[in-house]
Amino acid sequence: MRAGDVVERTVSRVAVIDLGDARAIDPATAGAKAAALARAGVAGLPVLPGFVITTSADIDVDRDAIEEAWIRLSSDGRPLIVRSSSTVEDADASSMAGRFRTVVGVHGWEAFIDAVREVLGSASSLPGIEAPMAVLAQEMLDPVRGGVVFGVDPVTGDRRHFVVESVHGSPKALVDGVATACHIAIRRPGLWARRAGGGRGGARPTRVDLFRLAALARRAERVFGAPQDIEWAVDRTHHLWLLQSRPVTAVGEATAATGPVLGPGPIGETFPQPLAPLEEELFLDPLREGIVGALRAVGAVSSARIEASPIAITIGGRVAADLELLGFAPRRHAVWRAVDPRRGARRLAAAWHTGRLRLAMPEEAAALLERTDDWLARIPALGTLGDDALLALLDDAAERLRGLHGHQVLAGMLLPAEEHGPGAAALAIDAVSACRARGQRDEEVVAEAPVTLALAPPRIAPVAGLPDVVAEGHGRSVTVPLSAIGAREALRVRARWVDELVARVAWSLGCRLARSGRLRDAGDVRFLRREEVAQVVHGGPVPDDLAARAAARPGPPLPVSFRLTPADTVVPEPVRGCGDRGVPAGGGRGSGEVRSAACAGPGDVLVVDVLAPALATKLPGLAGLVSETGSALSHLSILAREMGVPTVVAVAGARRRFPEGSSVVVDGLTGAVALVEDEGVGP
Repeated sequence: MRAGDVVERTVSRVAVIDLGDARAIDPATAGAKAAALARAGVAGLPVLPGFVITTSADIDVDRDAIEEAWIRLSSDGRPLIVRSSSTVEDADASSMAGRFRTVVGVHGWEAFIDAVREVLGSASSLPGIEAPMAVLAQEMLDPVRGGVVFGVDPVTGDRRHFVVESVHGSPKALVDGVATACHIAIRRPGLWARRAGGGRGGARPTRVDLFRLAALARRAERVFGAPQDIEWAVDRTHHLWLLQSRPVTAVGEATAATGPVLGPGPIGETFPQPLAPLEEELFLDPLREGIVGALRAVGAVSSARIEASPIAITIGGRVAADLELLGFAPRRHAVWRAVDPRRGARRLAAAWHTGRLRLAMPEEAAALLERTDDWLARIPALGTLGDDALLALLDDAAERLRGLHGHQVLAGMLLPAEEHGPGAAALAIDAVSACRARGQRDEEVVAEAPVTLALAPPRIAPVAGLPDVVAEGHGRSVTVPLSAIGAREALRVRARWVDELVARVAWSLGCRLARSGRLRDAGDVRFLRREEVAQVVHGGPVPDDLAARAAARPGPPLPVSFRLTPADTVVPEPVRGCGDRGVPAGGGRGSGEVRSAACAGPGDVLVVDVLAPALATKLPGLAGLVSETGSALSHLSILAREMGVPTVVAVAGARRRFPEGSSVVVDGLTGAVALVEDEGVGP
């Protein structure tokens, strides 16, 4: 037997180790929390005296050794704090923050033994996970202020700052989520204060505190090799103590957003609901290509700018457009562009093109409308067409949609405001009102007055659903004279008709594939790509992940304007009237109906007054977590981040502002919480 084996076995049988003993650095013996403190103490960081009851100890068998250590630490009658030190705590991937017991203010031997048993018993709180538990005992501190310092911004992932949160007294109120802390960012290497909190419990640290905390965070990062999540406290003699150090888990991504300002903007009304993959290809792709064609025809925007733009995209199925490119948001201009001669030349060329196009536009629009009507009139009943004919019809429709959308955009840019004649929506409302008065069903209404499709967004479904709330008629005929509306509206109506044809062709293919057993349900066709539809129609395999695509939830509604980070994370642009924000705690963005703790479940947004540790069982599957108090660095906030739950804390009056049953969007990146119907949030 090797000497090292004897030493290892001897250490494993030790019941009690002083925290200053080098043997306490072994996490298998002392648990992760105590081992980290021992390591910090050996490196000279300010750690309180204490001892560890090891993972191999038996409190009944080793009672004498434990009592001897207790006497040494508590000889003058000072109270102790008894803390868990599990081997699964404070890991790189998961902190297990707040999952095990801590007992504070322990006086006397019997109370100490009871506290040890209570901490050991908390190891059973993780069923199915073997978690050997050591117990850490330390002097009980009476701090004047305390808190947490992170070596990296845990919400944004920005390593240029340390993040400090501070409360009066012990940091326990902060990490338990029952106090709202003073929130300060410290820029490396100097100081820069950004106060984002400071409600109940907030205690602003002194400038000396901030310097010392920055130094402590830097030293801890060097000792442990990575940014740390450090609990700290300042006692009445102004001494700074390190109470706990663990790796920062669930670090968010940087919030630096690049590219143009995006938003639902001019196409949000056309596509108010999330699009499935096939709907995106059949409806949105031709619109995008039509916009590009119109911009190139006018020549007011450089080819490089067009190539760099997403034009129109989906995020979680939600549609957004480049608001800067389309003129719905002001563009940022560098100083050099003011003297760039190419801009003047481009404007001159654009003016020449625009003049020609404006003269030709009415005639071209009329010809396109006539060709579209003739093409639609010649299409036979879909049931009489074979599968290949239906697929070819999808391709033909896409080409026609590109032309209609492009001319619609040009008409909006080039032709004067159409002051005479009603819009298509007004005519559609009158038509629906008249048909409903006669008891007609939606499909009968659409067949008699197809202009009514202007009231329904395109969707691959058996029939377009028309709105229930309808205005009274204004005396116009149900057989709507489309000549009564201007060119732009007429082009938009034709594009909607072609979209409806495309939707019904796709639905027909879905029904055929379902009848043949190749699809589980006709609606599943929405979650195929265009080329996959052809593949399945011709006997190819159904994609393995089709069921997962169909079950996926769409993303939350988009802000009225935003930019994207390199990882395609939505970062809202400031919008007036969006209300006060809270402190962002990470987890991304989510939306759902507000529920109380008593009935919240997966897909809901939980709004509470305090981040009580007992709420941990409610976190899995939540669409969001909002608290009136608390800290981004509390145990529950950390667990929520690790579970990917969008979380915002310190939201004043949250329960009053977001009552149960209301629908809200929670942005854990910016701290914004808003009712879905509020200004700045999409439908």
